[in-house]
Order: sequence, then C-alpha cells, then structure tokens
Amino acid sequence: MAYEVTLITGDGVGPELAEAARRCVDATGVEVKWDIQEAGVDVMERTGTPLPDSVLESIRRTRCALKAPITTPVGTGFRSINVFLRQELGLFACVRPCKLYPGVRTFFSGVPVDLVIIRENTEDLYAGIEFQQGRLETMQVIEAINRLAVERRVKTGTDETGISLKPISISGSRRIVRYAFEYARKNGRKKVTAVHKANIMKHTDGLFLAVAREVAQDYPDIEFEDRIVDNMCMQLVQKPELYDVLVLPNLYGDIVSDLAAGLVGGLGVAPGMNVGDHGAVFEATHGSAPKYKGLNKVNPTALILSAVLMLRYLGEVDSADRLERAVAAVIAEGREVTYDLKPRRDDPTAVGTQEMADAICRKLRR
Repeated sequence: MAYEVTLITGDGVGPELAEAARRCVDATGVEVKWDIQEAGVDVMERTGTPLPDSVLESIRRTRCALKAPITTPVGTGFRSINVFLRQELGLFACVRPCKLYPGVRTFFSGVPVDLVIIRENTEDLYAGIEFQQGRLETMQVIEAINRLAVERRVKTGTDETGISLKPISISGSRRIVRYAFEYARKNGRKKVTAVHKANIMKHTDGLFLAVAREVAQDYPDIEFEDRIVDNMCMQLVQKPELYDVLVLPNLYGDIVSDLAAGLVGGLGVAPGMNVGDHGAVFEATHGSAPKYKGLNKVNPTALILSAVLMLRYLGEVDSADRLERAVAAVIAEGREVTYDLKPRRDDPTAVGTQEMADAICRKLRR
C-alpha cells in the first residue's frame, strides 16, 4: 500500500534538502506517493502569499507532511508559516529528539546524550497576542493591560511599551503533559521532567506545573520531576545524561530544544515533528539558510532524521530503524559527509548535500 505524503519543498536550501530526504525515504522501499507543494518566500514573490491554500488542503487530505525549511522574517514581514501551520492544523505537540551519534563534532563526545524535547505548540507567547507600542489606547484590551500602559506612560512620558500576552490553559497543559507521558511509555523512556518558571509566573507557569503534577499521578511507572527553566539549561550542559523526556510550554521548548541540539552537534542533526489528533508535520529544527541556496552544501541529516520519525509515525518501524542506522553509519565513517561533520570545516574531502544522501541510500541498499 502506498502512503500519501505531502512534501513541502520550502525556500532557501529547502528544495535541496527535500530532494535528499525524499530519495532516502524511497530507498527504504516504503512506497510513498508524494504530493509536492511549494511554500515560502519564493512562492510569495509569484503568488502574493507564502502559504497557498493548496498546501493546507494537501496536508488535511494526507494527514502527513514532510516539510523542508521555510524562511521566517525577523521583526517584520509575514508571520511564521511554521507557527501558522501548527495552530491551523491543531499540531499541539512539537517533538524534537536530540541524540548524539558517534562521529558528530561536539564537546560532549562520549556522553550518552539521548533527550526528547516535547514542546506545547499552540499557547504561550507564540499565540502572537501582542500590541505595538503607542497603539494600546486604540485596542479593546483588558483593564490590566490598559493600566500597565498608563503606568508606563506616566513613568516614562512616552508610549514606549509593547505588550504580549501569555495564555496557558488547563486543557492545553493537560494535553501536552499527557502526550509526553504516553510518548515515554510507548518508547521505553523512564522519566519525564516538566520545565517551567512557576517561581515567577505563578498564574501561567504555575498552572502548567500544577497540571503536570496532577497528570503524573496517572503514570506511576514513569518517574516525574520538575525543573525551573534557567536551572534546566545549566543542568543540561553539566549532566545531560540524567535527563530523558522534557515537557515544556512553547517558548521554553523552542529555546531548550536548540540548547539540546547544541549538545549533540547542532541544528544540522536535529529532527522534529509536530503532531495533532488529525495529522503530523515533520521538519528539521533548523532554518532555511538562504545564503547557501543552490550550493549543494548544507547537511541533510536533520530532515532525513525527520523522515525517520515520519516512517515511525506511519507504522514503518523497521524501515525507519534501517534508515536511522544508515545515517548513523555514514556519520560514523566520516568520509561522505558535509563540511560541518568534518573535523575541520574547510576539509576539502567534504561532500555536498546530495552526495551525502547518495551515501545513505547506498547503505540502505546493502
């Protein structure tokens, strides 16, 4: 039976990575019918929108998408497509495994780093409820926000304050924490750590922590603990081997998952998936790196490992394990890998994106 999968080619280096990952999935022998869709800056220049309706329609039909990186403008421009897709499709859980593969350059070589970061995707500051400075009086916002604006205006004499709201709900917290425990149980994980800043934000992070403690009681077979987010960052750098599954609100999850990626060699080897009740989108943690567009240079590992997660999601566990082993073998051998996986980044023996994918495909076919 062929699986229907939406392949979003992205922009920047996205199309190159999408091609590499697609070829590796096909090399496993799993039959996939790819519905290729375009999104991002390049599409916006032609159509006036970075996310054509056809993309959402395709994902809703296939319920499974492999998405190459898409540019998110900083400070200006259109809103993050990644965030929009997660909210529009109800992809409430962002799962980012951070596993150290032998052969990857890192300060933590020899340390058994094998973390899974589970991030709530739909709430927190990423809800995008914010107000531009100087515009607060024109908004119908709650009294507390108006009071804060007035206080700042009196204190400073100017409209200098932007405001963003941080919604955290009982239902959203319960859903993501329960997902983390179910993930741990299904994948043989032993511990879940809830990460928060409840000592300061008592009515948002405090609520998240209270719900996490409540849900943990339903999983006596899984160890539970909590950590304040700043302490968690220090703990991960000092002794990452003590941690297993971390569950966090949206913003902390984004930051801590990048920190954890740094432990295992960087974003080039960091896969991810966004899961909801009616589908999933699989994507690399890193961005679109437009300065490398068309150079056949960037590391395809993160998107290929995201495809591994996709195959497991589809129930093709054996093929997923074979593809992961092939990736690990190519990295461990260190010959046919991109520049960032070489001991020296100017190593002339480094290969390109497609050549590394070729090496992985050859491993699969042996």
